[in-house]
Amino acid sequence: MIFTPRHIKEGKHYRHALKRLIHYKEDILPEKDLATLRGLLADLQAALKTRQRAAIEKVRNDIEKSVGRIVPPLPNAGWRENVEVFVVAIVIAAGVRAYFLQPFKIPTGSMQPTLFGIVGTPNEEPLPNILKRAFDLVWLGRHHIDLRADGETEVRELRESTYLNFFTFTQIICNGKSYRLFASKAPLVKDFELRPGKIYADGEVMARGTVDTGDQVFVDKFSYNFRRPEAGDVFVFKTTGIPRIQATLPAGVESQHYIKRLAGLPGQALRIDAPKLFVNGAVSENPLFQRVMSEKNGYRGYSNPSTLQGALYLTAPGDSFTLPEKTYFALGDNSDHSSDSRFWGIVPEQNVAGRGFVVYWPFSKRWGLIR
Repeated sequence: MIFTPRHIKEGKHYRHALKRLIHYKEDILPEKDLATLRGLLADLQAALKTRQRAAIEKVRNDIEKSVGRIVPPLPNAGWRENVEVFVVAIVIAAGVRAYFLQPFKIPTGSMQPTLFGIVGTPNEEPLPNILKRAFDLVWLGRHHIDLRADGETEVRELRESTYLNFFTFTQIICNGKSYRLFASKAPLVKDFELRPGKIYADGEVMARGTVDTGDQVFVDKFSYNFRRPEAGDVFVFKTTGIPRIQATLPAGVESQHYIKRLAGLPGQALRIDAPKLFVNGAVSENPLFQRVMSEKNGYRGYSNPSTLQGALYLTAPGDSFTLPEKTYFALGDNSDHSSDSRFWGIVPEQNVAGRGFVVYWPFSKRWGLIR
């Protein structure tokens, strides 16, 4: 094949394309046109047997003329092809999202240090150079902000907006002016104390420091079709049917997705005697829970929340809870700062959406498979 003349190779390509055209169009083309195409195919096969350049090129020219008449090219064929490729890509992406992998952004710090949510860090340092800021944004998901008041400024409102389900901005509406920051509303309020009613003098710093985006993860929606969730899994679930969560949702929002560690299976009795988690009367030997209970490398163990905080379960070392059938108990790895099943109750089995699979961005030490 290496030494086959070019005109013969091209003739064979034409033969293959003509066979496909006849096959695809034989049920819609008039018999006269089909007969023309079949005749051209026979002529080309005969010319290929002779291996003569002139004979093959003559049939090729006849094929181009006839095919152009019988099956004329569609208008804007290039645009149509690009649109088709784009639509197919969307359909494939939608299928992957629906049945296999779904992107999910960690919003809070309840799973730290396993997974990080959005964290604001105020500081007094000036903005670094643009290369440093670009590197931190791309590699670490870290935004540097430095906002000063332009004249005497009173904060009236903070409005958050998200674009492409990825880029989050907050508009800070003040008296007669507004500012826009590439950051979520929550860290601006919690960490930078930028809230309505606060007044700043001309030139005063309103927010300076860094905002680290929450870890971006892929949720495996496929494997739970073949196995049941296991204790220790980092799992994602819908809040439908969990009254204490549903009551806090904004109007028009039917449900949210939460991510926690699956701490209790149906029928298991749980108890917390800080920092230990007990399952069926014994300290859990699961290495994932052992890591949290170790109180090392950023982990602080499990804690008993107070009923004064609104907790429902495991509020004291002697408080035990046994899970009903078809329910799960969810705990955050950052137990002291986690709103989980201790506060709002158990997770119905049908709410489980998938398993936290991998952190795909930012490229921090947490990048990779989730455990």
